[in-house]
Amino acid sequence: MEKKNKIFIMMMIAMVLGYLPWYNFSAVLSQIVAEFALSSRDTGMILSAFQVGYVIVVLITGWLSDKVGPKKVVAWATLITAISSTLFVFLARGFLSILLLRLVTGLSAGAIYVPGMALLSNWFPKNERGKVIGGYTAALTMAYGGGYFIAAPLASRYSWEVGILATSLPVFIAAILVFLFVEEKPGEENRLKTEKDHSGIENNTVKDTVKDAVKAKKVHKEEESEKAPGVKAAPQGGYRGPVLITTGYMGHMWELYAFWGWIGPFMVASALAAGYGEAQAIALGGRLAAMIILLGAPGSWFFGIVADRWGRINTLMLASICSLVAQLFFGFLYGQSMVLIVIVGLWIGLWVVADSGIYKAGLTEMTDEGIRGTALGVQSAVGYGMTMLSPFVFGSVLEVFNQGAADPTRAVNWGVPFMMLGMGALLAPISGWLLKRSPQAKLMNEKEQ
Repeated sequence: MEKKNKIFIMMMIAMVLGYLPWYNFSAVLSQIVAEFALSSRDTGMILSAFQVGYVIVVLITGWLSDKVGPKKVVAWATLITAISSTLFVFLARGFLSILLLRLVTGLSAGAIYVPGMALLSNWFPKNERGKVIGGYTAALTMAYGGGYFIAAPLASRYSWEVGILATSLPVFIAAILVFLFVEEKPGEENRLKTEKDHSGIENNTVKDTVKDAVKAKKVHKEEESEKAPGVKAAPQGGYRGPVLITTGYMGHMWELYAFWGWIGPFMVASALAAGYGEAQAIALGGRLAAMIILLGAPGSWFFGIVADRWGRINTLMLASICSLVAQLFFGFLYGQSMVLIVIVGLWIGLWVVADSGIYKAGLTEMTDEGIRGTALGVQSAVGYGMTMLSPFVFGSVLEVFNQGAADPTRAVNWGVPFMMLGMGALLAPISGWLLKRSPQAKLMNEKEQ
């Protein structure tokens, strides 16, 4: 097996284990709400606080991965995530402490995904990045679903503390895997060394490295000129393409993370409405939420491959439209057959994340290698900026339409909050339509010329 594929597999395993804490709070939400008397608005703020932590750090880590190498950033961030998530069990004492602890976990988790993508994009050529980043995003999705799948049943049987611990301790294994088995691409290590030594250190190794880098850059430009004559990547080619694909990403993220954060409480509420007891509803709701999220994992990988062949923008627009249309009526299904709710939930779960890797892969193809990590960081920052708002807005709207229901799982009016997600997601297909008419779209995929 080629080294790049070994690195890819190891990074996916580390991602599956490393991001388990992301939704472990949502998975045990009903018990934490009961113990600490949290409202729907409080819950929304806590969900958003995690995203705030992510956004605060993601810009820095994108820049840092360009300077010191993404492996170091991913490895140390994974270790800190393991520590902070484990401490939640011992330090959570009320709304404020929960808010701060989730913020810290978000800060550390924010330094994993973007540098990881930068590392993988350095290892793989352009025509394989859709598959690779789609696979990495699929691993991330498996971690999200795994948090629900593991924590919810354990919490219903034992306690929320057991559920949190079971999804925090595996992160230590993820950190070990990255430290020991993941490597930078050899040429990338030379580039980083050259940048550190550029202030006058003259030796044969550096000179050879610079020559190799110049030669590689010329080859890169020749490849681009054959595919899109006269079209340049950012920064010299301008930022219209990167800005448009990032705008679409904002709409995508507005929908995605609020849906993932609130699908668990909604499924528990639906199970309660269907007549299940509280313990049964918590376990069933967690498993169903896990199934809905996990379906997005193969979807993300598969549509990454489809995007490589059919066209990134075509695939992006299809996935975003299929998802947002269902969001417009999903919440109004509360109280209906659980079978119907699960079917529509699975449909959304498949499509809502199918285009995630496309925004990343497309951005890497419209930016030069020297700014790629920073560009990915900026895109993630503004995208996750939307996730700071949407979970909180969802919870606030849910509270407005369910006066007197302090526990979100006891809410009965879910239609408007989910509709709001679909309306915000319209940014994605609109931006895709505009991007299709941008010259830099030709750098993404020949199908889009």
